[in-house]
Amino acid sequence: MAVERLFKNEATEEKGERARMASFIGAMAIADLVKTTLGPKGMDKILQSTGRGHSVTVTNDGATILKSLHIDNPAAKVLVDISKVQDDEVGDGTTSVVVLAGELLREAEKLVNSKIHPMTIIAGYRMAAEAARNALLEKVMDNKQDADKFKEDLLKIAMTTLSSKILSQDKEHFATLAVDAVMRLKGSTNLESIQIIKKPGGSLKDSFLDEGFILDKKIGVGQPKRIENAKILVANTAMDTDKVKIYGARVRVDSMAKVADIEGAEKEKMREKVQKIINHGINCFVNRQLIYNFPEELFADAGVLAIEHADFDGIERLALVTGGEIASTFDNPESVKLGHCRLIEEIMIGEDKLIHFSGVEMGQACTIVLRGASPHMLDEAERSLHDALCVLSQTVNDSRVLLGGGWPEMVMAKAVDELARRTPGKRSHAIEAFSRALVAIPTTIADNAGLDSAEMIAQLRAEHQREESSAGIDVISGSVGNMVELGISESFKVKQAVLLSATEAAEMILRVDEIITCAPRQREDRM
Repeated sequence: MAVERLFKNEATEEKGERARMASFIGAMAIADLVKTTLGPKGMDKILQSTGRGHSVTVTNDGATILKSLHIDNPAAKVLVDISKVQDDEVGDGTTSVVVLAGELLREAEKLVNSKIHPMTIIAGYRMAAEAARNALLEKVMDNKQDADKFKEDLLKIAMTTLSSKILSQDKEHFATLAVDAVMRLKGSTNLESIQIIKKPGGSLKDSFLDEGFILDKKIGVGQPKRIENAKILVANTAMDTDKVKIYGARVRVDSMAKVADIEGAEKEKMREKVQKIINHGINCFVNRQLIYNFPEELFADAGVLAIEHADFDGIERLALVTGGEIASTFDNPESVKLGHCRLIEEIMIGEDKLIHFSGVEMGQACTIVLRGASPHMLDEAERSLHDALCVLSQTVNDSRVLLGGGWPEMVMAKAVDELARRTPGKRSHAIEAFSRALVAIPTTIADNAGLDSAEMIAQLRAEHQREESSAGIDVISGSVGNMVELGISESFKVKQAVLLSATEAAEMILRVDEIITCAPRQREDRM
């Protein structure tokens, strides 16, 4: 019995077969959960939180769905993590990576049941992943030298990314917006300078791209509504009248005149601070915190536009875009870096007034204003657009492009099958299984579009036996189509990330042969 008592009470351990079963089942359940969102005809999920306000999210973005789930199964958590990493790294393919990993494990389970050792399976998977990646590398297209062709590639990639999202109806419009915004970045993958503002009202078609920066604030009362050649001081400082801020301090006075003196002193202190700020030679002051009425009057008298409570994200981005830095002390003006822009004016979008900064220092800055019927719609539109922007900014750096629509998976599956035929021993079973798992992605795309997937995949397979085939699934007409003519393209970087992450995740889960769960911490009775 001594061995039995190794763990605390209530701690559990599962060994060998049972542990592996638990991992497989958890991972497959997660993959099946997001499987229906894959492809242009994928469905959305409604996620409802149990928190305050029961907020609702409607989405088909794999990473967003999985991020919102609270999961107990350790293997399922591994899949959630790879989708998060995929989202951070390349922005798209979050669903594909989970589906592929789930399929690899489903195939592995069958192999384990037929007494093939997990390490043999892992060795086979590794060889297969390498062969699949090489097959893609042979087929990539790279038009970086030809600017017009490259822009066309980017448009196609953007449209392919958006066609599986809520924006699919207006994908030409949004693809153009996304490509314009990313072309401005001139090769940087920092999406900070592309700001997305969501304004309910109008339809998705009314969304537009504006060069410059829009701050979601109103201009204060009695202040100039338009400033040319603006010198901007971006600050994070308290501009409420400096009260006697010693907590718990009491001031006893023996007449009302003394109270007036204290107030006068406070006003004087504030006036000095405002004067210091104006001495920087600015005509626009943007503050992260509140600006009370008195300093606002002083700024208005000096002809300085004061904007208060600029939200934190807004103010950081404004400093970045106008080339200034956020200041919090104003004693030596020469050390403060001011921001510049050509024109500040108030504009109207829908019902709201916003402040528009045009001609900013950072030429790559721009703002995309999304319009739509409801906040849920706008949130999902923003997620979709963010995916497209991420993929495009990665593609600008790594300009290799592949066809889409299940074509890359069929190319990889073909190469992996050939490898399986050449490989002796048990590993060949694992390599065949890898090829079956790859075909699961086009199968799922066809299933989600309500097509007969077995028929489609058989046709695709036959098409791909020809040299240089560009056949993929055309979900619109419900048949095998030519991906070049349909203009369905994907970024090589996304596909490579999907392949490698899914293989590694599957490998990690396959290596598990024991799951130990800690004993829950006992709650003390506080009675």
